[in-house]
Amino acid sequence: MATGMIVKALSGFYYVQSEDGVIQCRGRGNFRKRQIKPLVGDQVEFEAENVTDGYILHVFERKNELIRPPIANVDQALLVFSALEPDFSPLLLDRFLVHIEANNLIPVIIISKVDLLDDTSLLKIESYKKEYETIGYTVLLTSTLQNNGIDKILPYLDGRVSVVAGQSGVGKSSLLNSLKPGLNIETNEISSHLGRGKHTTRHVELLSIGTGLVADTPGFSSLDFIDLEAEDLSGCFPEMDELSANCKFRGCTHTSEPKCAVKEAYDLGEISSTRMKHYLQFLDEIKSQKRRYD
Repeated sequence: MATGMIVKALSGFYYVQSEDGVIQCRGRGNFRKRQIKPLVGDQVEFEAENVTDGYILHVFERKNELIRPPIANVDQALLVFSALEPDFSPLLLDRFLVHIEANNLIPVIIISKVDLLDDTSLLKIESYKKEYETIGYTVLLTSTLQNNGIDKILPYLDGRVSVVAGQSGVGKSSLLNSLKPGLNIETNEISSHLGRGKHTTRHVELLSIGTGLVADTPGFSSLDFIDLEAEDLSGCFPEMDELSANCKFRGCTHTSEPKCAVKEAYDLGEISSTRMKHYLQFLDEIKSQKRRYD
């Protein structure tokens, strides 16, 4: 009997990293009946006669679990967006951030291709960087030059399990190739017709980079808010979450309620108008989804 971490799942096999190396395993026969599905990132107990013939016997309790991509025990998410081709989208970034916050992950925002910007566009990106840093987020700017910015990113990976997510076509696979030369992860050019790249990653795998593990995943294939209640949304906006305790009503949605600390802060210019606009947009989306499902 031994323990290890699942670092790859492919075609019904689970590849478990242990003291003896990576062991190819199958799930225990009764897992399906007990509705247990091992995930990449799981700490497991297994037994194996050799490196290609092991069985997972037990999956230890998870600290978190993502559905899309299917992975467990994640510490942080590297959210990769480009400044250009495709253009930076604060709306899409905020949508990702809500999902990251809802899963209690630490986000690290990476904006790539900044060297392609003219001076006016660069100032705009730098203003977004300052805005998100004021909220408390880490924002790193990188260029299309292979090693530019990589030294900034590597320290954030050490000792952590990270997922890489973000807009399609922004260079997530290229980033991983730069972080660990020799990976040779497949990358596709951006479609000029669609303005986005094709997903090139078809399975979930944890790659060892520095002293950390990074998941090369297909990313978040769904960014809807089905599992989020309207009253919980502001908890995924840190600048609102801090103020919510001072609202008169518990479960305040910061829309029409009296004596709302969040609305007061917004009126004073302490909350970004862009962030508030996105919050209200997401709130409407959640409410309309709930009406459909009810």
